[in-house]
Amino acid sequence: MAKLDEQISTLQERLTQLKVRQQRIDVRKRAVNSQRERKAETRRRILVGAMILEKARSGEMDQALLQGWLDRALSRAADRALFDLAPLEAGTISSDNV
Repeated sequence: MAKLDEQISTLQERLTQLKVRQQRIDVRKRAVNSQRERKAETRRRILVGAMILEKARSGEMDQALLQGWLDRALSRAADRALFDLAPLEAGTISSDNV
């Protein structure tokens, strides 16, 4: 009977180890999927941004409209400088700034 109890104990330990291993695999899989989705979202943003900039440059889109969107959306000085927008003065950030 002691040998049977020992086998049961060994199998329970093995089961616990396998469960922990499966949990680690699941966590890694979720992390990889999350990273893949972040990369895809970044790529989508780059492509949409490039398309909008090209449409504005070619005249298919009103440059003033784009500048207005950027002026309202950008609040960081470095971001605004990329588009030749004046820095915001302290206290002028509106609630629709992103």
